[in-house]
Amino acid sequence: MFESLSDKLQAVFSRLRTKGKLTEEDVDLAMKEVRLALLEADVNFKVVKGFIAKLRERAVGSELLGSLTAVQQVVKIVNEELIAMLGGEGQTKITIASAPPTVIMLVGLQGSGKTTTIAKLAMHLRKQGQRPLLVAADTYRPAAVKQLMTLGKQIDVPVFSDEAAKPPQICEAAVKHARNTGLNAVLMDTAGRLHVDDGMMAELQEIQRRTNPIETLLVADAMTGQDAVRVAEEFNAKVKLTGLILTKMDGDARGGAALSMRAVTGVPIKFVGVGEKLDALEPFHPERMASRILGMGDMLSLIEKTQENYDQAQAQKLEKKLKAGQLDLEDFLEQMQQLKNMGPLSQVIEMIPGLNKLARSPEAAKALEGNQMKRVEAIVLSMTQQERRNPQTIGGSRKRRIARGSGTTPADVNQLLNQFFQMQKMMKAMASGKGPFGKGKMPKGLPPGIFG
Repeated sequence: MFESLSDKLQAVFSRLRTKGKLTEEDVDLAMKEVRLALLEADVNFKVVKGFIAKLRERAVGSELLGSLTAVQQVVKIVNEELIAMLGGEGQTKITIASAPPTVIMLVGLQGSGKTTTIAKLAMHLRKQGQRPLLVAADTYRPAAVKQLMTLGKQIDVPVFSDEAAKPPQICEAAVKHARNTGLNAVLMDTAGRLHVDDGMMAELQEIQRRTNPIETLLVADAMTGQDAVRVAEEFNAKVKLTGLILTKMDGDARGGAALSMRAVTGVPIKFVGVGEKLDALEPFHPERMASRILGMGDMLSLIEKTQENYDQAQAQKLEKKLKAGQLDLEDFLEQMQQLKNMGPLSQVIEMIPGLNKLARSPEAAKALEGNQMKRVEAIVLSMTQQERRNPQTIGGSRKRRIARGSGTTPADVNQLLNQFFQMQKMMKAMASGKGPFGKGKMPKGLPPGIFG
């Protein structure tokens, strides 16, 4: 997700750091490179044009030029404008009706992942204390009703269906059923088409008229890029969307759709799908996404994932150590098995400041999954307890001993230690509050010390 854009933006900032004090020409050249990076990431041209205009106005129109902290200020401005483009500070949550049931209609083209996403959303709402009902209102796609029934059984959520009725009638009856049975959230899986057509929109408008949904969410495939933006515009014009859910974000290295859709439609992104599993749906936080794009990790999401997979005592211990920059290899060994339950390890590692490039390298892809992960575990297990707690004491002879004990090479041991020390350095910088924005100061969602 955003791999290409993230790498290119970090390369721009790296080149700027070699300049010392910046001139207006330096800023103009950097803006051209940022513009090209956004366009190559498949961000909408008009969105890019407005974004670059704002960046240049803020960069050149301030007292930034000639300052020794100019590069850090450029990064700060880019971060703030990315957040604004993505929807501003904070998550836009699902609206819950004051008088139940909360009626939510999911719309989108065929193949966008609506049916799977509605099951994921039901799981999310149940965690929030809601009692959801799934509605099989896609009577056109073969096996759509059966698919939703199967998903409902998997997550233990009831499914309402009536293949003899029309979709508007099914949805209206489902809302009445939920009201009569004490179910307080109705999620309607509507039919998709291969393209937007008048018949499809008329049916959706009729469902809205009969059920008065508080949320109309478009499920869009992020991998379709600018087509997803066009589809969002067309749906918004006809059925007035209240939010977006982007699926297959984990499969799109460019990410331009996410950056474009909010800016073009004015409709907030509420969730992103980051995998095929039914728990792979993440609430969308603009500031956290901007932080990931700029290679600064996403500590808040990491802590939240940790809390979901650990008991309270474990979560508090790990959170405290992460924030204080005191994570040692013994902690790493203890938590490794738990981390495997938090999803693909490459996604978890990307959330840690400074390690995003590591997580995306071909070598890391092998090291983080399968048998290669066992090698990392073997290296740590071959260390003494004292070495795991104080890895800085591991010299050449110890590395050779650890390598022999783990069936690896001293170079493998050295690589693991270097990566661990890099992470430790980032954590300590965060704990100290030292960074390019002054001691203890930083924009929200931007870990300090990353660019210091």
